[in-house]
Formats: sequence, structure tokens, C-alpha cells
Amino acid sequence: MREGLRFLKISSAILKVAAWIFLFLGLSGGLSLLLGRVPEYPRWLGIILAAAYAFVFFVLYIIAKVAELLIKIMDRLQD
Repeated sequence: MREGLRFLKISSAILKVAAWIFLFLGLSGGLSLLLGRVPEYPRWLGIILAAAYAFVFFVLYIIAKVAELLIKIMDRLQD
């Protein structure tokens, strides 16, 4: 049973790191579009891009938090 807890801890940490990377890249890409650094694309696309990446961030972060909650529940059940 401990292998499952270890897997959940590792996957939760990986998901949190991935979530923050998505947020950083999405906001930087959206900001560059919004400021007009990419002339081929319209500026309003930056807002949509940032919002889409923020949504992906929240989904990944919530999945990581659910995994942490499962770890706490399984720890309490084993005691």
C-alpha cells in the first residue's frame, strides 16, 4: 500500500510543477501577444491565450490537490 502513496506524492509534485510551468508560459505568451510583440496575430488573442493557460493551470493544480487529499485520507485509514 505504501507504493501507492509514494506514487501519489510524486505525481502530485510533478503535476504542481507542470501547472506552474503552464501558467508561466501561458501568461508570458499572452502578455507578449497583448503587447504586440508578435505582429502576425491580433492583440485580443493574448487575453484568450492567457485565460486558456490559466484554466489548464487550475485543472492541473486541483488534480494535484486531490491527490494530496487522497494521501491524507489513506494515511488516516492506515493508522
